[in-house]
Amino acid sequence: MYPSLTPPRQVKIGDAAAFAGITPRAIRHYHQIGLLPEPERGGDGRRRYGYDDMIRLLWIRRMADAGISLDDMRAAFSEAGDEALDHAPDIESVLSRLEETLAAQEAAIKRRRAAVQRLQAVGSPLGLLSELVTDRLSHLPPGALRPSDLDALLVTERIFGPLGAAIQASTFIALATHPDLRAEEDRLEAAETALDDGVEPDDPLVEELAVQRCAHQMALTQAIEAAGLDAAEEKIFEIYDADLKGEEGTTMSAAAAITKMPYDFSPARMRCAELAGRLFVEALADTHSADS
Repeated sequence: MYPSLTPPRQVKIGDAAAFAGITPRAIRHYHQIGLLPEPERGGDGRRRYGYDDMIRLLWIRRMADAGISLDDMRAAFSEAGDEALDHAPDIESVLSRLEETLAAQEAAIKRRRAAVQRLQAVGSPLGLLSELVTDRLSHLPPGALRPSDLDALLVTERIFGPLGAAIQASTFIALATHPDLRAEEDRLEAAETALDDGVEPDDPLVEELAVQRCAHQMALTQAIEAAGLDAAEEKIFEIYDADLKGEEGTTMSAAAAITKMPYDFSPARMRCAELAGRLFVEALADTHSADS
C-alpha cells in the first residue's frame, strides 16, 4: 500500500504548529492562558495533538488573522461552556459572544476618544476635572488659575466628588478675579509653609496666623457672595444628584481618602489649620446670627 499517505491519528507539537501556520511557542502559550486544552503526553513524554486540537488551532489562527484578541477568544470559548473546550465550538455561539465583546470595546473606545477630545478642547490639566467643575471655571481667562489651584480641585473631587469640587471652585474664581485676595492668599500660604517641624504647635505665631487665615476666609466668602457665586452653588445643588448614581466606586469615603492622601504638614501647621477652621465656623455663625 502507500503508508506515507496514511494520515496520523495524532501529531507532535512541531507538526501541529507547522500545519496551523504558527509556532510551538504559540501553542504552549495557548495552553497557559486556557485557550487550548493541553493534551495528554504520550509514552515518550511529549504532547500529542488530535483532530479536534487541530480544529481549535485553525480557529484561533483564523480569528487572530481577523484581528480578534486572544483574551476575547478565551472569554468567548469559556462562555460557550465546557463542551467547547473538548470539541469544536459552535461558530454562531462564539461569534455572537465575540460580537458582544467587540461592541463593548467599541463603546469604551468612544468614551476614551471623547475624553481625549475634551482634554484637547478644554486643556490640560483643567480637562481632567469633571464637566460640572470646568463649566464653573470656563469663563476665566487663560492663566487665571494656577496649577496648584487645579491640583487642589483634583484632590477635592477625588474625596468629595464633582459636587464638592464645583463648590470649592468658587474660592478659586474669587482668587482669580481679586488680585488683593490672591496676594493675601500667597502671603498666608508662605507663612503657613514656614511652620515647619522647628516650630512648636503652641507657638503664639500659630494662633496669630490662624486668626489671619480666618479673616482671609471671611473676606473670600464676602467676595463670593458679592459676585453671586453662592447663588450659582445653590443651583448646582438643585440640579446635581449628590448620590452620584451610576458612579459608585469612582470615589471613596472622605474619611478613607483623607487618611490616604499624604500631606507633609508639621504639627504646628496642622494646629494652625484646625484652629483657623474652628474660628471660621464661629465667625460664620456670628454673622448669620447678626443677619437674623
